[in-house]
Amino acid sequence: MNTLSRLIAVAGAALATCHTVQAADPPIRVPTLETLAQFPSMTGFRISPDGKHMLALQSQGDTRTIVVWKLAELAGRPTVIGSTSMQIRSASFLKNDMLQVEMTQPYDLRANEVTKTFINKLLFTDLEGKNWIEPMASADIARSEIAKKAAALANPTVLNRLLGDPDSVILESDTRGDSRDIYRYNLRTAKASRIMRLSESDARVFVNSAGLVWAKQRLGSDGQGAFTAIDFRSKDGTWEEHFRSYVKNRDVVDVVAPGAKAGTAIIRSNVGREVTGLYEYDIAARKVAETLFEHKFFDATGVRSFRNDDAPNDEGFDGFALDGHQGNDEHWENPKMESAVRGIAQALGIKEIQQELRSVGSNDRAEIRSFDGVSVRVVQYVAGETPTYLIRVSGSTYPTEHYLLRGQNIQLLAKEFPEVDRRALGTARLVYYKARDGLNIPAYLTVPNPQLCGPGPYATVIHPHGGPWARDTMDYDRSGWVPMLVSQCRVVLQPQYRGSQGWGRTLWFAGDREWGGKMQDDKDDGVKWLVGEKLADPKRVAMFGFSYGGYAAFAASVRPNGLYKCAIAGAGVSDIERIWAKFFTNPYFQSGQEPTVRGLSPLSKADKIEIPIMVYHGDRDQTVPLIQSELFVDKAKAAGKPVEYHVLKDYAHGPAWTRKTNADQLKLISDYLSRGCGGGGL
Repeated sequence: MNTLSRLIAVAGAALATCHTVQAADPPIRVPTLETLAQFPSMTGFRISPDGKHMLALQSQGDTRTIVVWKLAELAGRPTVIGSTSMQIRSASFLKNDMLQVEMTQPYDLRANEVTKTFINKLLFTDLEGKNWIEPMASADIARSEIAKKAAALANPTVLNRLLGDPDSVILESDTRGDSRDIYRYNLRTAKASRIMRLSESDARVFVNSAGLVWAKQRLGSDGQGAFTAIDFRSKDGTWEEHFRSYVKNRDVVDVVAPGAKAGTAIIRSNVGREVTGLYEYDIAARKVAETLFEHKFFDATGVRSFRNDDAPNDEGFDGFALDGHQGNDEHWENPKMESAVRGIAQALGIKEIQQELRSVGSNDRAEIRSFDGVSVRVVQYVAGETPTYLIRVSGSTYPTEHYLLRGQNIQLLAKEFPEVDRRALGTARLVYYKARDGLNIPAYLTVPNPQLCGPGPYATVIHPHGGPWARDTMDYDRSGWVPMLVSQCRVVLQPQYRGSQGWGRTLWFAGDREWGGKMQDDKDDGVKWLVGEKLADPKRVAMFGFSYGGYAAFAASVRPNGLYKCAIAGAGVSDIERIWAKFFTNPYFQSGQEPTVRGLSPLSKADKIEIPIMVYHGDRDQTVPLIQSELFVDKAKAAGKPVEYHVLKDYAHGPAWTRKTNADQLKLISDYLSRGCGGGGL
């Protein structure tokens, strides 16, 4: 460990000792459902670009407020900014003296029928919350009732903060179906000037720190099908296509950032590769000039830069982001960042272990040094006379904490869930097990604390993620699902089944047309592996999932010769044809995903379910409509099958709007697994 890391470790020794003493003395406290249902006490810490202020989002009950401190006077009284009608979702610095705030609230859209949903709003305010701006609200005059409603629901997006200009930002308008345009918006005068009119085919644009649109992603179709194209603006101002990727092939070519050299861009691509890498692209020469970062096992996702305009410094980028073994991982090129991370970890007593990595489809393996089930991430870095780091620490069994490192002084800013005893959450690690056809399936395994629960085998919950084009991470589960399950003495396995993204093409493509087939086999093979490891009691295994995970629970309930005593389906898909018909108006979605969605439709067998199932769904869910659960439940009940059904009021497709909603959801799951599940609980 270098000098900076040693100094940090020494400075944090007292803090680490405090953690150890507190964790060793009192008895283990099992968190209540009400505790797990709380919103984070304080989260979302950010430092202003000039390093003079810091903000966070604070929760007191269901009320969320923005708290702003002067960084030099953290012991002083902060400014508290609240909202009387809408709920604050997030806040960050737009300028040194201005914030951008995202708000949300329930909304009943009344047309031919009532659609229960939520609306989101972007607002700007000063550091005291005295003056509020709804950007673009006066850009156009809505004349019809439909136009007025669209204007009320419109929500622009900040494309570049233009930190070199104290008065202006670049916004993309949102007119809900009409033309989308790019504007330079003056925060002081509320005047918007259009700098680019987008065509119907323009999907995404990239704006540099000078406020110039220099690249864009465009959608189209030709004789080979739907495609995405990357266009760069030439010196004469015209647009030239450089990349064309057909959606059906799932080739990824994205612009990430301007390059360190003039006339270059950073792109991420998986064309001809197992995993996605990051490359420097020479725009004029139309060729990849340099490989910036590739990982053997995981997809690269982006660059990390701590310059205020997010551009690389003279030495390049500070690091690279990847879908690593813990998810949302970082590879640091800047040694200062690596030193700060390791120093904080040592100060907090976080152990390092040897973590094995495996290729999904081959025998390739590697071992790396990794923090034991915990990630330590640099959120922000502000250079200056006293270098300042904002650090976030989180893990499946480590409720998220936030720290400020200034010089060699470490300060705990907040624990998001201070009432949750880490010892009740067991231990977590990345594991691999063999699928029946030989693939190496990655999975996150969380095992109860034997001091609390005794030795295994334990009751077990297989917990597949949503998507299915998604993946899990090892961050703390704010929903409370995994902490609740493991603190109630159940093993939790989160399989990264075939169809999961971030682990390379082999695993991603292996899920094609295998809904309810090999994708489901992967989950069952996880059960068999746990039984073989003496961790799972084969007579006490359940499946619980949400969204696609809810589909997997439906599928588990109707597949014959299953391994589960019961299942829980949250907001699950039961009718494949019906759910995808909802999206077929989008040719890009249809071309990309529809051919892959083939297999078992659980609704077709709902009258023949093999095991008891509990189904719940939010009444404001517009992602997976309520009818997906209603159809399955009605058919199962008509056949006299053991099914429970619950509708959660004012719940969309997550997260919960109130603590009560989240507590109600946790109670449904807990009660069913404790006392239901076919009788006697799990």
